[in-house]
Amino acid sequence: MTLSTQIHPPKAGPAANLPRSQAGPTPHTPLRPMWCCRADGQHWPCGDARLRLKAEFGDNPIGLAIFLVGMYYEATKDLYHLNPHDGPSPTDLFQRFVAWGPYRKPAVDLPTTAGGS
Repeated sequence: MTLSTQIHPPKAGPAANLPRSQAGPTPHTPLRPMWCCRADGQHWPCGDARLRLKAEFGDNPIGLAIFLVGMYYEATKDLYHLNPHDGPSPTDLFQRFVAWGPYRKPAVDLPTTAGGS
């Protein structure tokens, strides 16, 4: 028996019910499959959802990065099935879900100036 038959297949991506620590009647969670915010109707993650996610994962930036990549995967899958021809581009979705999170690097290395000015 090979190792690949002994390992269980991975489960679906992370649930889209975070952040858990929310006050108020309507949480800033995604309304799937459109991926808009339940509270304010903006593209999820909206500004409030980003702040809450950063607060919830404050001491765990790796966990936040993994969560955001999982949401990016789920949103890409959902939005492509809704509209495969006119949906958002992968670059736009990456900027929306992942690029604002931890471990951002500039797309281009900026030159350092000698002399401190």
